[in-house]
Amino acid sequence: MSRPFPIGLAPPDWLVRNLQPQPTPVNRPAVARAAIALTLPLVLGLAAGRPEYGALASMGALSGVISDTAAAYRMRLINIAIPQLFAAVGITLGSLVYGQGWVTVGALTLAALISGMISSIGAVASVSGLLLLLNSVVGAGLPMPGQWWLAPVLMTGGGLLVLVLALLAWPLRAGVPERDSVADTYRKVADLLATTTTDDPAGHPDAYDAARHLVTQSLNQSYDLVLARRARHHGRSPELVRLLAQLNAITPLVEAAPAVRLSGRSLPAEIPVAVRHLAEAVETGYSGPLGLRLPEPGSEIGRAVDQALRHAADVATEKSPDALRKAGDRAGGPAPLGVRAARVARNVALSGASWRYGLRLALCIGIAQALVSLVPVPRSYWVALTITFVLKPDFGSVFSRALLRALGTVAGLVVAAGILAEVPRGWWDVPVMLLLAPLIPVFTPRGYGYQTAAITPVILLLSDILNHQGTGLLVPRLVDSLMGCAIALVAGYLLWPESWHARVGARLADAVADTADYVERAFGRSAAAPADRVRMRRRLYRDLSAIRTEFQRALTEPPPVGRRAAAWWPLVVAVERIVDATTAARVRIKQGAEPPSTAEVDQVALQLRELSDGLRRTETLYEVRSDLSGPPGSVLEPLRQEVAAARAITTPL
Repeated sequence: MSRPFPIGLAPPDWLVRNLQPQPTPVNRPAVARAAIALTLPLVLGLAAGRPEYGALASMGALSGVISDTAAAYRMRLINIAIPQLFAAVGITLGSLVYGQGWVTVGALTLAALISGMISSIGAVASVSGLLLLLNSVVGAGLPMPGQWWLAPVLMTGGGLLVLVLALLAWPLRAGVPERDSVADTYRKVADLLATTTTDDPAGHPDAYDAARHLVTQSLNQSYDLVLARRARHHGRSPELVRLLAQLNAITPLVEAAPAVRLSGRSLPAEIPVAVRHLAEAVETGYSGPLGLRLPEPGSEIGRAVDQALRHAADVATEKSPDALRKAGDRAGGPAPLGVRAARVARNVALSGASWRYGLRLALCIGIAQALVSLVPVPRSYWVALTITFVLKPDFGSVFSRALLRALGTVAGLVVAAGILAEVPRGWWDVPVMLLLAPLIPVFTPRGYGYQTAAITPVILLLSDILNHQGTGLLVPRLVDSLMGCAIALVAGYLLWPESWHARVGARLADAVADTADYVERAFGRSAAAPADRVRMRRRLYRDLSAIRTEFQRALTEPPPVGRRAAAWWPLVVAVERIVDATTAARVRIKQGAEPPSTAEVDQVALQLRELSDGLRRTETLYEVRSDLSGPPGSVLEPLRQEVAAARAITTPL
């Protein structure tokens, strides 16, 4: 009989969370693209007798493989092409200041400041900033063959090869990823409704909360994909009109789900089955009769679900562009490009967060470059290279990334040691790269440590083709990586007070204040139009989804940050349920329930704002008395209970 490990020998929770791989399916097309894009330049370079040129193009392809994460073709174009432009600027800047001493230090520090500031714009800008600094560091630390313009041309060509491979099927599959995404949203809604088909729907809050979170993520992704294409087509594409209408049509079902849950009455099992039939119709483009067999509703909430489902069925099988008019354009259109660009530039220039991150990154890169300028360190550019990868708060915990970077580097060095010691340089590099390259898209979604372990032997192989140092690269690589991790931890993490505080509370305070506005706009004197309410609710759930992500990031921090973050989780769930209760009350009013009085609405909004103000003034949860009362039969009674529960939450510390 096996004995459990003593409690003192059990690994801490934050370490287990860091090392636990994420369960994600393998993207087989991305695997094939990585194998071809990283191997083909080596073949061409060897055939031309210039393997170093092939290695440079493969380095560019590696950047493209890292950026190749989008499903929709237009998003692939943006995700890969824009970062490649920044990568070209970076390698050009780095090669121009190569070997210039303190000029190199100043140029890379400035590049780090710009990289950090633009990273706050969004996902594509973050990757662009990463590649700008990454290639600046490589160009400043590694002598490039040929003229100054040759390296950026070769590396950009490698990245564009990934883009070409990613877009090969676009003429045959245009619009398919967007349609698949909308169909997936329908399936997620079906799963959400399935959690309310039990005899005791209130007895499974965890399943409902998890399903609702997945619905929010899927809705956000689908709207982002569809609206990104709509911005280009200016709303004239019938296919995009139909997809947007189908997304809008599922919204009433999403709104009805919390009403069902709070009612305590289970839904018939035929309801989620019918929604899955709608998902198949969306995915295949079917527009014929569905023949849905829906049970007769037995309550006001049941009628709301029945009406929402029949409306979604009408829109899902409608081919006419008039479907958008039937569903209501609740998402709104994107602002003109010039307006969005000006807004982004203003936000970056005036944002305290972007300046703080830019200064942190610039400080660490400046220290690293000054250190290697004063102390002879072999292959010194790896120190700044490590900092560039580790110090990305928008990619996760800095502490966790430093830890995983060190562990992943050690694992990658073990693989690289065998390759550099046993495989001769030349044509044998081709089958080796053909085996190593597919591992990058396989392991990247599983976590940063796994990605590092997959990328490390590829980078070392390409570096050896350029420098022919063999196993002499291994020890400097490990030492430089550990130095970079140490600088990032001290100068980019420990010296900044915000690193020691979970940011969950401040973001929750904003969400609670926005919820108070939502309650007033949903029931108060200045009630918003239905489309405005839908946009407010979606924005709230999007913010709460981001808070969940921030919470998961904080849990990977070591004590005391991780423990403090864990104390906020009950309140995260409580705020989500407040939004659910507000939405459920709107559904009941739509079905004929009596609207609440203005005094009731003002009381709930006041309590929410007091809660928000309290969250801004404390880092530790404490019990707050809540004197909420009102007519027991009011539609706001469940909402009052949720607000009271949120205000009564205490810290477990």
